[in-house]
Amino acid sequence: MTLDQSALLELLESLKLAEVGDRVRQATETLYQALIDAELTAVIGAGPHERTERRTAQRNGSRPRTLTTTAGDLELRIPKLRAGSFFPSLLERRRRIDQALFAVVMEAYLHGVSTRKVDDLVKALGADTGISKSEVSRICADLDEEVAAFRDRPLGDLAFPYVFLDATYCKARVNRRVVSQAVVIATGVAADGRREVLGFAVGDSEDGAFWTAFLRSLKARGLTGTQLVISDAHAGLKAAIEAVLLDACWQRSSADISARREVPVGHLRRRERTLAA
Repeated sequence: MTLDQSALLELLESLKLAEVGDRVRQATETLYQALIDAELTAVIGAGPHERTERRTAQRNGSRPRTLTTTAGDLELRIPKLRAGSFFPSLLERRRRIDQALFAVVMEAYLHGVSTRKVDDLVKALGADTGISKSEVSRICADLDEEVAAFRDRPLGDLAFPYVFLDATYCKARVNRRVVSQAVVIATGVAADGRREVLGFAVGDSEDGAFWTAFLRSLKARGLTGTQLVISDAHAGLKAAIEAVLLDACWQRSSADISARREVPVGHLRRRERTLAA
């Protein structure tokens, strides 16, 4: 694709007046915008103010969008249509030129790096304006989508005769406060021995109601064929298993049995030392 003569002259003139760093950014911005406008023309079958029989939609202004790249922040205009919608393939999530930059931001986010340090890192990678808290949240929304797709995927394609249930507690920020949250997880074992994480959930505590809702969500997604459930002896969990997984037997996990056996042994040894003294 080539730019028309007036656009090229305008680009060259702006490059002469700008600093070297801005020249690259402005050139990239112009090329991006030209590619976006050209794609829209191909999609609707007509350029701006052009009358053709192939036209399928009408332009209706544009909305601004800032794209962060190693060349700098590009201020782009995304065309709008009177009917329907348009989003340029150039900016699709898996085709962005700045995907590597986004991956770095996501990785830092997962490891709990502060927003200020992420901002410094982004600047070091070439984005002079850095990155804000809201921008980090927007980028990491892609992570939320991927996690949600995994968490809500159907389970009906394969039976899992054995299901392991477990829980742990992690610190999390909720309403600007760091609190302890229960994380429950279900792992299924298929008939061929293959293991698969079936689902997980986060809540305030692992009480019976929480476990019941979690197990019902697994059933709603298609969990079938469960014959044996292995877990600790948490009373609320056992009640939830009996209420939801009606045809399954329950077995106490070996780790839970070992942990409970160690307590009285240690107590007896301490008592023996006390009596001997």
